[in-house]
Amino acid sequence: MHYKTYYESPIGRIALTSDGTNLTGLWLPKHKDFEQQYNETLREAELPVFDKVSNWLNDYFSGNNPEINFPLAPEGTEFRKRVWNLLLKIPYGETVTYGDIAQDIARQLGKEKMSSQAIGGAVGSNPISIIIPCHRVVGKDGNLTGYGGGIDTKIALFKIEQMNMANYYRPKFSTKP
Repeated sequence: MHYKTYYESPIGRIALTSDGTNLTGLWLPKHKDFEQQYNETLREAELPVFDKVSNWLNDYFSGNNPEINFPLAPEGTEFRKRVWNLLLKIPYGETVTYGDIAQDIARQLGKEKMSSQAIGGAVGSNPISIIIPCHRVVGKDGNLTGYGGGIDTKIALFKIEQMNMANYYRPKFSTKP
């Protein structure tokens, strides 16, 4: 059985999911179809893990760097979990590139290279946004590449973490034929 609740944040309504003990998902407002991730109906509930996550989010959105004091249980392949564990190591207020993560994963797996696109797929499938900080991953040269919660949300999270936005750029798309 999986459970859900909602948290009203400065970036909109966030959905939280749990297996009853662990946090299994933190879904941003643009993730309208988050319930499709589960093979069952999610039941709304008040759980101790939701209280802890809500307190963590209150602290985070106040501009602090709270410590994770609740269990996480994201569901995914071993490869994805390996990438998500690396995301947890990205310091608050800092970023890494997909290429940086690809190099770390290649080293861990004893490979010469790893595809940045494979890393992008794993980062993009992160079910516990913000807490597993996929927003701290940027493209080559600080490019603010696609973000499941939307680039505007990524920028808002950067501002909460007091990142210097001059170091990052949003790609401009040409409207020329």
